[in-house]
Amino acid sequence: MSREQGAPPLPEALTVEVADSHTHVDMQADSMEETLAKAASVGVTTLIQVGCDVAGSRWAAEAAAAHERVHAAVALHPNEAPRIVLGDPDGWSRQGERPAGGDAALDEALGQIEELAALPHVLGVGETGLDHFRTGPEGMAAQERSFRAHIELAKRHDKALVIHDREAHADVLRILREEGAPDRTVFHCFSGDAEMAETCARHGYYMSFAGNVTFKNAHPLREALRAAPRELLLVETDAPFLTPAPYRGRPNAPYLIPVTVRAMAEIRDEPTEALAKALATNTAESFGYQPPVRH
Repeated sequence: MSREQGAPPLPEALTVEVADSHTHVDMQADSMEETLAKAASVGVTTLIQVGCDVAGSRWAAEAAAAHERVHAAVALHPNEAPRIVLGDPDGWSRQGERPAGGDAALDEALGQIEELAALPHVLGVGETGLDHFRTGPEGMAAQERSFRAHIELAKRHDKALVIHDREAHADVLRILREEGAPDRTVFHCFSGDAEMAETCARHGYYMSFAGNVTFKNAHPLREALRAAPRELLLVETDAPFLTPAPYRGRPNAPYLIPVTVRAMAEIRDEPTEALAKALATNTAESFGYQPPVRH
């Protein structure tokens, strides 16, 4: 399906209020107000708005300050750190073309993230981590230095750590082991297999599943979902990316969370309502907020 087909229709509402544990409303077509209204109409009443650079993190913090049911996570994305240090001549990121800034520029950006992370309505530090898919060997040192700094920041401010792990499972786990993971650590858009899920479970790491669990080629991911304990599961959109089947290729948004929740329940062979209740509880516990009171 192509993006030209436009936004997917509203799914049937969930009977339990749930949260989208990872979204990027600043990259979506609808305003925050429109996004919240559509999501709430199908039972998605809380959003975690996630920053990927200084500007996006500032936007997330401002959105959380303005909306009671929006919480923010702030960070430099793993692919952002090498662009700051080494430059971005192609202007691939939303920042446009940038010269190399070296370690001093990375330190300055991390300082701005720390100021945001100290705010009370910012509940997470992320998305941070490692990405061996987009960043080549020349950028690994910057990625790793940034990741370690974010881990320390999350621990110092007692915030959830939100991890981006793309084709870097062993190194992410190694660095968490070396630095000592925060009390609340979330693997966003979990991409490992059942063995990885079991490893995360032993350490008490939360695993957040996105719409790609519905993709035809995602058998190892579905095995991971079956292996993960219910008390460590979250659900997310990562919108506007990773739209669940049957809408893959069309714009994703928080209102599509029910599609993924129902798919997760089917994969795990458990009632949708029971899973949704657990997802709502787990998201509130992992990010440290009080879940909405159902009226």
